[in-house]
Amino acid sequence: MKIFFFIIIMSFSLIFLGCKNEKNTNEKKLKDFMVGKWETQYIKIEYPTYQKTDSSFVFEDDFSNPNTGRAQSEYLNDGTFTAWFKNPDSTRILETKGTWKTKGQDSLFVNYQYSGNKVQAWYSIQQKDNQFSGVAIYDWDIDGTKDDTLIMKSKRIQ
Repeated sequence: MKIFFFIIIMSFSLIFLGCKNEKNTNEKKLKDFMVGKWETQYIKIEYPTYQKTDSSFVFEDDFSNPNTGRAQSEYLNDGTFTAWFKNPDSTRILETKGTWKTKGQDSLFVNYQYSGNKVQAWYSIQQKDNQFSGVAIYDWDIDGTKDDTLIMKSKRIQ
């Protein structure tokens, strides 16, 4: 369960879908767009060989229940971020800090430590108004194989 909270926390502001062939003139540069506070609205992680077994596993949450916690993050202009899980009583748990950078209009890289593990993941980002979605293929189940796909959607918060 701890790993799921970790994934939610880190992924919250990173997101769904991929590269674009055409540039939308309404989009901000990704670096400028990411600066601010974000909350995850949906997350899905597909594990094709969950923890090196021949079984697949899918974790999915749409955060629609108002009495559940929320994965939130804040990206700063200096290339640092903080991510946490906000309980229904507004307390923060599982807070972590890291660095981030962008490449082009659709790639976000995050680097952070969690439970003694170094995480370095690239997300393919798609912006839309004050929301973004992203996809990252990474070793989310920490079994030594980067074969797990994380899909997420986040919205800007105040």
